[in-house]
Amino acid sequence: MNQVLTLVISSNTTQFSLSLAMSVMFPCLAWLLVSLVGFYFFTHYRRRGLPPGPRPLPVIGSLHLLGDQPHRSLARLAKIHGPLMSLRLGAVTTVAASSPAVAREFLQRHDAVFSSRFVPDATGDSANTSVSWLPNGPRWRALRKIMGTELFALHRLDVLQHLRREKVQELVDHVGRLACRGEEVDVGRVAFITSLNLMSQTIFSRDLTNLDDDGRSKEFQQVVTDIMEAAGSPNISDFFPALAAADLQGWRRRLAWLFARLHRIFDEEIDGRLRGREAGEHRKNDFLDLLLDAAEDGDSTARLDRDTLRSLFTDLFAAGSDTSSSTVEWATTELLRSPASMAKVCDELAAVIGSKRSIGESDIGRLPYLQAVIKETFRLHPPAPLLLPRHAQDDIKIMGYTIPKGSRVFVNVWAMGRDKETWSEPEKFMPERFIGRTVDLRGGDFDLIPFGGGRRICPGMPLAIRMVHMVLASMLNKFTWKLPAEVERNGVDMAENFGLTLMKAVPLCAIATPI
Repeated sequence: MNQVLTLVISSNTTQFSLSLAMSVMFPCLAWLLVSLVGFYFFTHYRRRGLPPGPRPLPVIGSLHLLGDQPHRSLARLAKIHGPLMSLRLGAVTTVAASSPAVAREFLQRHDAVFSSRFVPDATGDSANTSVSWLPNGPRWRALRKIMGTELFALHRLDVLQHLRREKVQELVDHVGRLACRGEEVDVGRVAFITSLNLMSQTIFSRDLTNLDDDGRSKEFQQVVTDIMEAAGSPNISDFFPALAAADLQGWRRRLAWLFARLHRIFDEEIDGRLRGREAGEHRKNDFLDLLLDAAEDGDSTARLDRDTLRSLFTDLFAAGSDTSSSTVEWATTELLRSPASMAKVCDELAAVIGSKRSIGESDIGRLPYLQAVIKETFRLHPPAPLLLPRHAQDDIKIMGYTIPKGSRVFVNVWAMGRDKETWSEPEKFMPERFIGRTVDLRGGDFDLIPFGGGRRICPGMPLAIRMVHMVLASMLNKFTWKLPAEVERNGVDMAENFGLTLMKAVPLCAIATPI
């Protein structure tokens, strides 16, 4: 009898537990279903007035359409939905501009509304002191003014021409040594170290590495490359801000570690200079001296504290070295794949300069085909394929569509370089398209804006243009180049690594022969 009673009680208890669980679970499931449906219809309603774009899925929106090459994915979508396109990426409304006319709307006609940038979660606290990410305001303008007047102003660049000649000559000598030993030249690496040491001479009055130090130079290049990848890679934290604190992909932790490696180097330079000042050593009058003077003067707007100096140097070294070297590597790659273009640029150099004389910056204006090669490289391989994303500060109408406040804006310069309405045979490397055609790289002509446009245009553009032309011209004028036999048979791997910059996935290694 007791056993029967126990079984009955146990059975009743189990039924009660199941009933209780079901009574709790069904409302939860119903609430979840209603929430998802409500969210879907809410976002569908919000799309009214936005530019056209793909229909978003619940929760993830159109994230599944991005892939690991967002610049290419957005370009393909723009062919379907138009050059002004909106997407919901996770919880974020995103707008993509993929033609010169649309880019002009954002970067020129309505530049004030889009003059602040979206800050990737991976950048962490460094964004609070970085010229790249600071919002448009007094502090950003003060730091930008220091860079514009004391580092990249034309009169300053003219004064420092001897440094660039010296670094380019070191590059030529290094390539000559490799050629004599029959060794292949890693074009991207030698261009990177040349740009890096030019920047370090300008800022610190000394080289941070040298072309013959494979270990340290490769390590430095890898750190900078990894920074660009970590800052530019698609990140769940950016698409779902509510999850940002978890740093699910670890990009914030990785970038903090990479920044720390650079900051240790910068701290050594700053501390050494401060000790020298205390000991009464002779001033170097470089950019570091100027910044330390400004810090001592107590400029409250710029606030040149240690964190700001670290961020400023990180911006200069990462962006300056990486983008210039990448452009030289892509240009050399395209020329090696196009023997006719290589012959034309080399013939021009031989006629105007000759292999026995070193190229000066004043010679660049007499080399129109070389300039066309650089422009064509920028068109096909822009250093920053999506620029740095902008952030809408207010609701605004663009070309009849509503761009809501808080929207993220990508300007797809990679897609613009392949716009059939602007360029004939856009996939073909053809420098001749720029002969007799005036195209301003400095943001005045939106057909080609590798450095961006408007008030957030790249401040280092004047130096980058000089360096890219000088390095490429000197390498082509002093050496003939060919691909290794295996690469010649199989073809050059043109795969890209996407990040803030568009790097060549497989480094270009070529064989140089002195002329």
